[in-house]
Amino acid sequence: MNVEEWFERYKYKCASFSNIKRLVKLKKQQKKTISVVIPTLNEEDNIGRVISVLKDKLIDRYHLVDEILVVDSGSTDNTHDVATKAGAKFFLAEKHLGKYGKAKGKGENLWKSLYLSQGDIIVFIDADIKNIHPRWVYGLVGPLLTNKKIGFTKAFYLRPIRVGEHLVPLGGGRVTELTIRPLFNMYFPRLSGFIQPLSGEYAGRRTILEKIPFFTGYGVETGMLIDLQKKFGLRKIAQVDLKRRVHRNQSLASLSKMAFGILQVFAKRANTLGKLIQVGKIRNKIRIIERTKDKQYVIKSRYIVEKQRPPIITIPEYRKKFKKEPSWVKV
Repeated sequence: MNVEEWFERYKYKCASFSNIKRLVKLKKQQKKTISVVIPTLNEEDNIGRVISVLKDKLIDRYHLVDEILVVDSGSTDNTHDVATKAGAKFFLAEKHLGKYGKAKGKGENLWKSLYLSQGDIIVFIDADIKNIHPRWVYGLVGPLLTNKKIGFTKAFYLRPIRVGEHLVPLGGGRVTELTIRPLFNMYFPRLSGFIQPLSGEYAGRRTILEKIPFFTGYGVETGMLIDLQKKFGLRKIAQVDLKRRVHRNQSLASLSKMAFGILQVFAKRANTLGKLIQVGKIRNKIRIIERTKDKQYVIKSRYIVEKQRPPIITIPEYRKKFKKEPSWVKV
């Protein structure tokens, strides 16, 4: 299947799955459970609303979702209290699977959430969505419940950016358009059909997610798409239109660091697969140039390390909890 054919056949609209009662019926027939996972770091301002909106409609009113988990990187604000009060299970990532070494980041939280959650289907949702709506969940699980051949769904949407007092409809996704989309087109063209390859909202079957590695930082989505396509093919992946995403836009300096982490993951994957030959060690130090208040330019160094976690099914604690095959199981 070429990219153009996949793009047309495996692109859905969230409105197609707005009949939540039908999804609940399919879920019961298939004997599936669904977990929603929200990775956090200092998200007290928005996390309560995200949890409340999803819990009210998808747990309390309809039983589409079985649990909402917050997996946290070590927040210093009131994320814990707000999240638990809203009705989520709260886990501090560093307290779990600690024997496998220390790492912090969004990807680390997602990797550990596979061990901490119970669902057969896992939905990942970012905590900073201002226009949160139940469609962020039912839109992503819809294709998984209506088509047993699909194993993973990826969100896409319009991403407005705030310029002064106004929202510009198509201004968001700067790292996507300036970094990862050109790289995918050049080195992994089969991934060039993803509208929002770096979107933080996606869902997958546990039997799929447990068999791929997770990078620990913001490069998690990049590595995930490369590995999913390589291992399972495009026919297992769909993308869903969730209309529009309003969120906290980051500064260019923050985006530069994010892009560096993503590029680090891309280089590792491309090098491993023979797409891009990297001579020498892939760097994890970035130099940021800043302008001080007295109008002087300074250079600052920062280390950004994207550690790769193995497929969770290779971890003994995970296999014991979920009664999986021994460690020699093919992943």
